Amino acid sequence: MSEARPSPLGRATAALGSPALGAVLSIAGLVVPVVGWAVDRVNLKALLAVQAVLILVLAAGHFWTRRTYIQLRRVTNLRAMDDAQYYDRVRSQLEAELISDYGEIADGHLRVYASEVPRLSTLLVNTVTEAGAQPQRILAADLTTNPTLLTGRREYIAANRRFTEVGGRIDRLFIVFAADLAKQEFAASLLALVGQHRDLGVTCGLAVRDRLRADQAVDVVVFANAAALVEEEQGDADYQRGRSSVYFKGVGRWAGRFESVWGHGADSAPRVLQAYEATARPMLDAGTWDDSRISTTVASL
Repeated sequence: MSEARPSPLGRATAALGSPALGAVLSIAGLVVPVVGWAVDRVNLKALLAVQAVLILVLAAGHFWTRRTYIQLRRVTNLRAMDDAQYYDRVRSQLEAELISDYGEIADGHLRVYASEVPRLSTLLVNTVTEAGAQPQRILAADLTTNPTLLTGRREYIAANRRFTEVGGRIDRLFIVFAADLAKQEFAASLLALVGQHRDLGVTCGLAVRDRLRADQAVDVVVFANAAALVEEEQGDADYQRGRSSVYFKGVGRWAGRFESVWGHGADSAPRVLQAYEATARPMLDAGTWDDSRISTTVASL
C-alpha cells in the first residue's frame, strides 16, 4: 500500500519547522547586513524589509515548533544526582514515553499520582540492576494499615523477585500501630504478607509506629544510593488515589531514617518481628487467639 502524500499545507508547515530552513535563515540574517555594508549603493529600506521577513519567518517557525512538539526540559546538572547513571536511565525511559507530567525530573525531583505510582515503582526496582547501581540493595519502609494492599501489586512484587534472584538484597520494614498488632484479623493478614515477602527472598522487620518519631514513621523505598520513593498519600487497592515523590538527590537522609528504625542486634526490626511472631503465629494456627497475651507481647516489643 502506497503512503498518502502530504498536502501542500502539510509540506509547508513541515518546511517551516525544518532545522535546515532555520539554519539557512540564520546564515542569511548574518550575510545580508554584511553584503549591504560591502556594497556602496544599497537600498536601506529594502535591506530592512529583507531583515524583517527573515525575522518573521524564524519567529513563525519557532512558534509552530513549540505548538506541535512536546518540549522536554534538559537536566540542569547531571553530576548533582546521587547516582548519575541510574538517574539518566530513569529520565530517558520517562522521556521516551513522552509523559509530559514528568518534565520536572530535570531538577532531580519527581511527583507521581494514582495509578502511575506502582508502574514507576517497578521501573525504579528494575533500574537498580540495569544501571549497576551500588549497593545492590533496596530499603523499604511501609506504613502498614492494610496488609492486603501490598499483596495485589503483582508487577512490583515480580520486580522484587527478579531483583533478589540476581543477588540483590531487600530489607522491608513494616511499621504498624500497636492497636492493630493486637487484632487477630490484622495479625493474620500481616503474617501472611510477611510470608509472601520472605518467599521472594526479602528480609522482613517490624516496628511499632506509636514509638517512633514523626520523621521515622515514613513510607519510603530507597533504591541503592540512587533514588528514594516517598509515599505522601497512601494509595488504595486499585491505586485510584495516592501521591508520591521521587528524589534523585539527598537520598542518604532517607536511608539514614530507615536504618535508624531498622537497628542492629537484639533490638533490630527483624528480631522484633520474630518476637511478635513467636506469640501470634501459634495462636493463629491453633485458633486460640488470646487478647490479653498478645497485648502483653505487643507492649514488650
